[in-house]
Amino acid sequence: MQLEFDKVQELLGEHCKTELGKQMAAELRLHTHIDYVRTALQQAHEYKQLTLLQEHFPNDFVLNLKTELRLLAIQGAVLAGDQAMQLRKLAESMHSITRFFGDDRKEQYPALHEVIKDTYYEKKITALIDEVLDEVGQVKDNASPELSKIRMNLYRKRMELRKVFERILQKLQKLNYLADQEEAFLNGRRVVAIYAENKRMVKGIIHGESDTGKTTFLEPDETIELNNDIQSLEREESREVYRILRQLTSQLSQYSGLLNTYHDVLGIYDFIRAKAKLALDMDGNYPMLVPHAQVHLEKAYHPLLLLYNRKNNKPTIPVNITLDKDNHILVISGPNAGGKTVTLKTVGLIQLMLQAGLLVPVHPSSQLGIFKQLMIHIGDTQSLEFELSTYSSHLKNMKYFMENANGKTLFFIDELGSGSDPNLGGAFAEVIMEELAKKHAFGIVTTHYLNLKVMANKVKGIINGAMGFDEQTLLPMYKLMIGKPGSSYTFSIAQRIGLHPSLIARAKKLVDEGHFQLDKLLNKAEQDLQKVETKEKDLQKLVKENERLKKEYEELADKERKHQQITFLKLQNKIKEDDLQYLKDMERKLKQIVVEWKRAEKNDEREKVMKQAEILLFRRREKQVNEKLDKKVNDKFQEVGGAAQIGDQVKIMSNRQVGKLIEIRDKRAIVQLGKVPINVKLSDLVVVQEKVNE
Repeated sequence: MQLEFDKVQELLGEHCKTELGKQMAAELRLHTHIDYVRTALQQAHEYKQLTLLQEHFPNDFVLNLKTELRLLAIQGAVLAGDQAMQLRKLAESMHSITRFFGDDRKEQYPALHEVIKDTYYEKKITALIDEVLDEVGQVKDNASPELSKIRMNLYRKRMELRKVFERILQKLQKLNYLADQEEAFLNGRRVVAIYAENKRMVKGIIHGESDTGKTTFLEPDETIELNNDIQSLEREESREVYRILRQLTSQLSQYSGLLNTYHDVLGIYDFIRAKAKLALDMDGNYPMLVPHAQVHLEKAYHPLLLLYNRKNNKPTIPVNITLDKDNHILVISGPNAGGKTVTLKTVGLIQLMLQAGLLVPVHPSSQLGIFKQLMIHIGDTQSLEFELSTYSSHLKNMKYFMENANGKTLFFIDELGSGSDPNLGGAFAEVIMEELAKKHAFGIVTTHYLNLKVMANKVKGIINGAMGFDEQTLLPMYKLMIGKPGSSYTFSIAQRIGLHPSLIARAKKLVDEGHFQLDKLLNKAEQDLQKVETKEKDLQKLVKENERLKKEYEELADKERKHQQITFLKLQNKIKEDDLQYLKDMERKLKQIVVEWKRAEKNDEREKVMKQAEILLFRRREKQVNEKLDKKVNDKFQEVGGAAQIGDQVKIMSNRQVGKLIEIRDKRAIVQLGKVPINVKLSDLVVVQEKVNE
């Protein structure tokens, strides 16, 4: 009740359609076995996935059949036709569900399939009902030979009666005796409506009159025997129908246990569907379950607050909390209305929902363990019945906590030590905290006591947390900061609301100096931390921008590399195309040389042909050698151009060698190649210079 788990149950019940589903929501209990919790969460998660994928799960019918199923268990009871049809619908629903889990859905949704793994669909149930009843629940004519015979006789007698009545009506109409040309039924017998003044003129039995007394309803003598026969046959028909339905009920009673199972299965699937719907309403997810005691919440929202704020278009601030074996008790401090209690209730309600098998509004990467005990103390628990004060009741609960807590306990205490003298209450609160820490219990405590804030950094397992508060606007930030205690902002708030400075000064004098200085330091530390967090956010933005630019650069570099590769491949392909063309020309020319060789008769003619072949074959090799020499020289030297002067480095074009020009003789030149001078044409020289390596 203190964590408002009952409100979650009400919301869950509103999504249920069946009586069993609503009952399961109302009786929702916590479980301490991790396998049960895991299965319950997995079922809700799978149904949620079904809904998101818009897959239809066949549990459409709302079947609350407790009465019908109870009758099956009573010997001699008889189901009416419409009741039997409801049982048929129940069996058909089960058939649809078993068909749904055909193909690969059994592996795709194993937790949902777990519900029906120990049952089966019995087609004999629908077959028995279909033999006897039609689609609207009426007993068929051929349900038994006797019924078939009775209904055939009934049909004939009614046809005969209709013909007789038609003759009587025509006769009475001609005599102007009829008050109404339509026939009527009274007491199950066919009668005619005639004017009251003519009732003595027609032989028959009077069955009644109209309210005005002007019309008399009369059964003519000619139809009395036929009406008697029809009534007799109708009684026989009723007896036979009753016998058939009693026999059908007896046959169906053999499957009473199976039908009850079907009914439970539909109720369970309705309950699972409700859990999935509730999860969709409050952004519930399936967190990671761990076998040991742990609370690691990421982006956790208070379920009810989230729904309320969403309805009113208000934001909800998520909370991140981690409690583990090293830091298992969190002390939350800060100003009133800053969100301490909401944070405590968020963790508590999420844990309750989880252990009840409900998906919770947290990030799926959250990790939660299963606790054997959940202890809660929130608000004023004063007991008038036992004449206990608020603080007495508080201490009584704390006594229970300390005596029963262990490493599998998760406790929540709001305003530990409140209701007593600050010094004495703070001392007891410190003792309680130390004792719970020794028991290795997990928990969250909210407080204003400075001594508890201080001890959190001294006692192993206890950590501080503070609710953020904007001192400038005097508005809470509803943001939990782990690792530091929070200020109560008592004097800051007093200054901001305009309380006279002299009153504030007097109050400060009354407060212990150390106490005041500590609160002031906490105040300043919190504001400094907020500034650091703002700068950290700006830095993170810059880092993200840098990452973005780096990614863009890498993409551009990658594109450039690909472009170079493509260019190189194109060049390779061009070279291969040139080689192919050269080989084709070579083949053609060699064929021509062979022809000329065959035609040549003299030796000098054949020598001429051989010389052509030699030139053809070795020109390509010479060209390749020259290209290699060009590449070697071009890698080291670059052409400058201009007229060659004595002292210049020059390249001899004919042999691709580089030397120094030492003499010019008219149109020829002397080039020093190493230690050897060479005489070449001046026009065969190009001025070059060595490349500078960058």
